[in-house]
Amino acid sequence: MPGHKGESLLGFEDMDITEIKGADSLYEAEGIIAESEKNASELFGCDTCYSTEGSSQCIRAMLYLISLYAKSKNEPCRILAARNVHKTFLSGAALLDIDVSWWYASKDSGYLSATIPPNELDEYLRSADDKKPTALYITSPDYLGKTADIKGLSEICRKHGVLLAVDNAHGAYLRFLPESRFPTDLGADMCCSSAHKTLPVITGGAYLHLNATLPRLLVENAKKALSLFGSTSPSYLILQSLDKANEYLSASYKKDLASFIGRVRELKEKLINHGYTLYGDEELKLTVAAKAYGYRGIDFADILRKSNIEIEFADPDFAVMMLTPGLSSENLLYMEKTLLSIEKRSAITEKMPETSKHETAVSIREAMLSQSETVKAEKCAGRILAESSVGCPPAVPIVMCGEIIEESDTETFRYYGIEYCSVIK
Repeated sequence: MPGHKGESLLGFEDMDITEIKGADSLYEAEGIIAESEKNASELFGCDTCYSTEGSSQCIRAMLYLISLYAKSKNEPCRILAARNVHKTFLSGAALLDIDVSWWYASKDSGYLSATIPPNELDEYLRSADDKKPTALYITSPDYLGKTADIKGLSEICRKHGVLLAVDNAHGAYLRFLPESRFPTDLGADMCCSSAHKTLPVITGGAYLHLNATLPRLLVENAKKALSLFGSTSPSYLILQSLDKANEYLSASYKKDLASFIGRVRELKEKLINHGYTLYGDEELKLTVAAKAYGYRGIDFADILRKSNIEIEFADPDFAVMMLTPGLSSENLLYMEKTLLSIEKRSAITEKMPETSKHETAVSIREAMLSQSETVKAEKCAGRILAESSVGCPPAVPIVMCGEIIEESDTETFRYYGIEYCSVIK
């Protein structure tokens, strides 16, 4: 194997190998892969393992490690999670049968952002008593480009003996800012990062990062955690891409990133002066609050598509663009001219649906492993959601598996274009 025997169909087959002698083995690495992961660990300032199946594999691995930590303390595994989790979190919680409590933000931006103020977390954990969570799980940066106060949250978590795990899929580059904003540098115990989202790595390349604050038991079981949820045939093309990225990250990347961010800041300032309303504080995301400019986000995306600009994500409210130094100066200038050429209209005043609290009927595991049926979204009120049907992007559920679908949810589904739901029979 592979069956192509190195003969070219697409042009890369001669580099597409498997665990032959000298190539090492990802989950039992002791040779060239181990050396490459060591280089990545030095770059990120913490123990770093490779994933060839994106941050999804790493998210499930983090949940396993949290579960293992709870078992080592002879405690049930409980996780407090902000509700803007990626749906992979749900499948991981189902497989590991983890008890999840949801954090409902008092003020957010629909279902995609969920801010947790450190002082409110402190109050929550002080009142938790014997039901204190094993870990807090957050997404930062979120899909709209909003980042959490990880430093503040980590201090509260450490004070209460709670782990902090971060889905940092969109923030691999944060380590390489002039002043690092990387989760483990800010106190998070563990995080995942999708190299392919913001670094020059091919699709599927990602990292699992483990802080020195973690018990050695968890660090020593990181590879096991990844292997539980990963293929026994990890892509060596992706591994080579991750390895090659180390060379660039250790050379000119910091300088290139700082220069590019300077140009992005100039672009954002021009857009604001032109009448645009931008959302979020992440350096490499350009999130347009489209209604304030007179358009729905999905219509705004269609306008850009006609100019050969394909954006990352759009919904009725937002249009999200992910920018990296891989975008040439010419293309960035073209984007600027195109955005500035779009005529501003009267603002659309329709508000996005408010997120409401939900009643949990059964566990995530029971819901996802139950027999289900597909029902039109407008007829789902009162039923129990079996499986999240949201696509990627953004892959963030509106209702969680095991929760009862409210009447107000059907309006939310309509608003976001969700036509069908998978519910328990």
